[in-house]
Amino acid sequence: MSLKVIELNDSAIKVGDENGIIVESPGFALAVGKELELGDAAERQARLQPTSSYNKFWHELSMEPLSHGNGVRHFADFAYAHLLHLAQLGEIDGDVIFAVPGNFTRQQLGILLGLAKQSPFNPVGVVDSALAAVIACAESPSIIYADIQLHQVLLTRLKLTGGRLQTESVIQVPGVGTQNFMELMMQLTTRLFIQQCRFNPQHNAESEQQLYNELPSWLRQNDEDQSSLLLELKTSSAVHTAKMPRESLINNLSGHYKKISQQIAALDTGKDNQLLLSARVAALPGFTASLRSHRNLRVLEPHTINRACLDFRDKICSGDDGMHLVNSLPVDSTRTQAADSGTQSSSIPAEQQDLPTHALFSNRAIAVDGIEMKNDAQLNGHAPSPNTIFLCLANLPEQLGRIEKRDEGVYLDSGKQEVLLNQTRVSGKQKLTLGDRIQFAEGGEEIFLIQVNDG
Repeated sequence: MSLKVIELNDSAIKVGDENGIIVESPGFALAVGKELELGDAAERQARLQPTSSYNKFWHELSMEPLSHGNGVRHFADFAYAHLLHLAQLGEIDGDVIFAVPGNFTRQQLGILLGLAKQSPFNPVGVVDSALAAVIACAESPSIIYADIQLHQVLLTRLKLTGGRLQTESVIQVPGVGTQNFMELMMQLTTRLFIQQCRFNPQHNAESEQQLYNELPSWLRQNDEDQSSLLLELKTSSAVHTAKMPRESLINNLSGHYKKISQQIAALDTGKDNQLLLSARVAALPGFTASLRSHRNLRVLEPHTINRACLDFRDKICSGDDGMHLVNSLPVDSTRTQAADSGTQSSSIPAEQQDLPTHALFSNRAIAVDGIEMKNDAQLNGHAPSPNTIFLCLANLPEQLGRIEKRDEGVYLDSGKQEVLLNQTRVSGKQKLTLGDRIQFAEGGEEIFLIQVNDG
C-alpha cells in the first residue's frame, strides 16, 4: 500500500503516487433518482439533465441543506461520494496526503478530513497546493502562483526567506474558471456554426452536450492550418463543419484574461517576482502570451504537486500534535541566501537565468532545441512535425527561419527574411531571451519565448 496524493482542484482532481498521476476526475455529479454518476461520466451528461447536475460541491463545500438535492442532503454528501469514486478508480486503500487550495476555510478543511476518515483510506497530511506546486523552483523572495478551478482562478503569493517558503496571501478571482471559459467558447462556436452552416448546436440538449464534449479536442488541434481551428459536429442527418480563427478565439477570451492579469498585478508589487503558472491555466488559448510583460515566468508540469508531496512527505505528514494544514516548507539554503540578497539561485548559471526553454505558439509549447518556422504547410504536402511551427501568411516565402539552442544561448536565424522581434524589425541571427516575442507580419500571430519547469 503505497502513499498516494489527492490534489483537490475541482477542474480535475488528481490521484498520484510514485509512478505519477493515476486518475483525474472533474468535480461533477449527476443525481437522477437513486443513481449517482460522478466525474467524467457526470460532466459528459451535464447539459442533457441540467437540473440534476452539480459542479459546485467542492467549490462551496458545506453541510448546508440543499433544497433540490435529488435525495442528496448537502454538498458534503457529493464530496464524500466523489472521494469514494476516486478511491475505487485509484485503488486507494492506504495513507493519503491531501493538497488543498489556499481558499479552503478552516470549516471546509474540517469537513474534508471528517469525510476522509470515513473513507477506505487514511489521511496523514494536508498541504497548501500552491506551496507544493512551487517548492521545487522557488528562487525569488516573492513568488506568485496562478491556478484555475471550475469557477475561479486562484492566485497565491508566497514568500521565500529564512530557509523556508511560506504561503503569504491568496486572491480568488471569480467568474474566470474553466466553466466560464467553456461557456464563452460555446457561445463563440455556436455563432460560427450559425453563420457558416446555418446550424444552431444549442437548439437541443443533445447537440449542446456534443458541442461541450468536443470543445477540448478542438482546442488541442495541431493541424496544418495554424491560423484556424476546424470544428465538426455530426448529427443523424448531416455533418456540420465550421472554422474558428485562433485570433478571434483569443480576442473573445481577452476580457477574462484582463481580469486575471489585473489581480496578478495587484500581487506583483516587488521587483523580479517569479510568476509560476499551473499547466491547467497555461493551457488556456493565448493566456501565457497575454502575460508577456512578466519576464520571470514559468509553466509548471502537471505532476509537480504530486511529486512535491511525496518528496516532502516527512514534513507534511502529521505527527503527535495532530493534523494541520502545512503552509510552510524548508528550502535549499543556497536558494534562500540568493533570495534574501535579491538575486537568483546560485545553482542556476547567470547566463541561463533569462534563457527560454520553449517557444509558445497557438497553445503549444515547443522545446527550443531546434524549431523550424515555415509558411503555408499545404505547399509541401507533409504532415507537420513536432518541432515545426507553421504560419499562413500572404507574400512570404515557405522558409521563414529557425530557432535553435547553442552552448552560448538561444538564437533566432531568419536569414534575409525580416522579422518583428519585440515589435522591432530585424533579420539574420538574433539572440533570444525569456519573454521575447516573434512575429512575421504586423498583427500576425506571436511566437512567445517562455520557460517550462520540469521539476
